[in-house]
Amino acid sequence: MSLGKAVRSLIKPARGLLASSEPALKRSYAAVAEARAVLEHELDSIRAAGTWKAERIITSKQGPQINVEGSRGSILNFCANNYLGLSSHPEVVQAGIEALKTHGAGLSSVRFICGTQNLHKNLEQKLAEFHEREDCILYASCFDANAGLFEVLLGPDDAVLSDELNHASIIDGIRLCRAKRLRYKHMDLSDLEVKLKEAQSSRMRLVVTDGVFSMDGDVAPLRGICDLAEQYGAMVFIDECHATGFLGPRGRGTDELLGVTDRVQIVNSTLGKALGGAAGGYTVGPKPLIDLLRQRSRPYLFSNALPPAVVGCATRAVELLLASNEIAQSMTAKTMRFRNKMTQAGFTIAGSSHPICPVMLGDARLASLMADDMLKHGIYVIGFSYPVVPKGKARIRVQISAAHTDDDIDHCVDAFIQTGRKHGVIS
Repeated sequence: MSLGKAVRSLIKPARGLLASSEPALKRSYAAVAEARAVLEHELDSIRAAGTWKAERIITSKQGPQINVEGSRGSILNFCANNYLGLSSHPEVVQAGIEALKTHGAGLSSVRFICGTQNLHKNLEQKLAEFHEREDCILYASCFDANAGLFEVLLGPDDAVLSDELNHASIIDGIRLCRAKRLRYKHMDLSDLEVKLKEAQSSRMRLVVTDGVFSMDGDVAPLRGICDLAEQYGAMVFIDECHATGFLGPRGRGTDELLGVTDRVQIVNSTLGKALGGAAGGYTVGPKPLIDLLRQRSRPYLFSNALPPAVVGCATRAVELLLASNEIAQSMTAKTMRFRNKMTQAGFTIAGSSHPICPVMLGDARLASLMADDMLKHGIYVIGFSYPVVPKGKARIRVQISAAHTDDDIDHCVDAFIQTGRKHGVIS
């Protein structure tokens, strides 16, 4: 056979293969195009509703004063979870640098293989001491802590009773477990009692609530919850992400604030807010529970260990709080200064005394426009709207930090007054 015939004999089958694959390729391209159209339609609907969440770019370290790309000069930040101002505290930063030098950038491993350093065990011990619980387990985030708890603790013979406005991570975590799920109306003790009666046939009952609800800054009625739990033989779990470090006389959280520390069995919280603001979450509670979580909690077993620098920063933050309650105690006066001045100006502020101070506006587009105008006045705040909050409940969530001065707070209030008058929110 000549070379030409040999080549032609190979080309013909190849053409046939290409021809037969063309319909499949076209279907694949069509599927991608259809998916893109669906996604673009969804994105357009978000923009049209005025609920698009743009990400402003910060070009400085986190703190009460920051630099924002596109804005001139320093901007006052009033929407960080940096409640105690520890995100840029010199001692916290230095502790992270030292841990980076001595223990490296990361572990390249989950905890049970070769990812547990003395730094991790030291932080877990200090967090257990801080919360006055038996033991502690670290996670990559409190979202992971909530995702990893309920399916380990609760089985099909158990019941979980959850506040209807609990954080998304709690809701997702509960969905992973096989327990009977009962939702009670937000902070409604009467409805909780009804649900507890309904769950009496279950082996174990766990009442689950945020200590502080992050969108409104309202504090769970833990005394009443603990009373009902004891009456109906249930345990109590609280998520303390927006309380750890600054609520209560020593900053231990909602359970200390309301005098029920010894009546709450399980606490989940975060290192990513008041305790340095880097990353990480944890569970504190009875040692048998913590031991079981180390054996079976999937986010713990299948996630890399927290980086040494993060652990170093968080450890120093906890040490500062264990040594003194001065920072935590400074929050109350600053919070009430903002709340009182804003209320006197005619604004509606949700919650009562928590440093989360939601300025209620109702309309999503209005919240977004006002937040943009506030930036022009040198104040960094963000509008919150659906699906983060219910429809018709849009607001600008202001968060007071121990690092804010009285002048900072007054400047923020003045900017709100000017912006509120411009948009007809106040007269």
